[in-house]
Amino acid sequence: MAKQTAIEMNSGLTEFDEIVAERFAFAVEPEAAGRRLDALLAARPEALEASLSRTRLKALIEAGAVEIDGTPVHDAGQKVKAGQTIEVAVPPVEDAVPQGEAIPLSVAYEDAHLIVIDKPAGLVVHPAPGHPAGTLVNALIAHCGDSLSGIGGVKRPGIVHRLDKDTSGLLVVAKTDAVHKGLANLFADHSRDALTREYLAFVWGVPDRSAGVIDLPLGRHKIEREKMAVVREGDGREAVTHWEIVETYNGADGKPVASLLRCALETGRTHQIRVHLAHAGHPLLGDAVYGRGFKTKASRLGPKAQAALEGLDRQALHAATLGFLHPVSSEEFAFESPLPQDLQVLRRALTAAA
Repeated sequence: MAKQTAIEMNSGLTEFDEIVAERFAFAVEPEAAGRRLDALLAARPEALEASLSRTRLKALIEAGAVEIDGTPVHDAGQKVKAGQTIEVAVPPVEDAVPQGEAIPLSVAYEDAHLIVIDKPAGLVVHPAPGHPAGTLVNALIAHCGDSLSGIGGVKRPGIVHRLDKDTSGLLVVAKTDAVHKGLANLFADHSRDALTREYLAFVWGVPDRSAGVIDLPLGRHKIEREKMAVVREGDGREAVTHWEIVETYNGADGKPVASLLRCALETGRTHQIRVHLAHAGHPLLGDAVYGRGFKTKASRLGPKAQAALEGLDRQALHAATLGFLHPVSSEEFAFESPLPQDLQVLRRALTAAA
């Protein structure tokens, strides 16, 4: 199936290399065999999250946006078989000009050229399918008015880099096109001297070394297209993550069960830290996408730590440090964001059990 792609040239969006139609794919489980295709899709969590009604899904099927085992199908009433792979591509909605919304912002720094935001978990950075409003961009429009850079496009004014919806912490937004280009060059240069991005990550297990580097390319997962994965050299984009152990935590049995890592990005790919650490056998606590196989680990935690993890409702990842050279003044900036309340609670609970 041809990719529906809208690449925004020179936007500097280094954490998403291109904006494509929303996709999801899955294998039909034995208990779902014999169901109508549209009914099966309407019950999928991906469809519910994207607010795709059965009527909308039927229209997508008839338009050829759904494949079974790599072949487009057009009959919404077709019965599915166990083991079939179904892939759905949801075309992006028509661009609409985002409106300003009175959403509170935590501003770490602001001048006439740029603004640094300390983003809370749960806030989407820019409008996208399933999130047409209530985003950081809507808040920035209300806060900055017409001063945001237009390079990122109608839905992403001023956005140079991004954080996942459920990742908290620091990011910088450009107010002018010149500053946007300057910041984009910093993010694309991969120079740790001119740009610093450090994250605090609570992970399962304890690495066998105190520090290390993960240098593995990333690309789209072959089956679950909404996910990223480590791929073969040449099949993806360069991705480099430096990490070091900050703390380790014991479980209720007194044995090591989790760690706090400081991760420094040399590149900024989609889900980079989450995928790299999961591939290394240390997925993030609370990561429902890349840490599915580690849910049983929670039983090793003490009662307080279990309760803190259950109450977290997101991956335990925080963008704690952001440093860069100001594109206009050449001044060196360095910002620190303390752990938000939910991660502080988790840290105290894990430490108490250590």
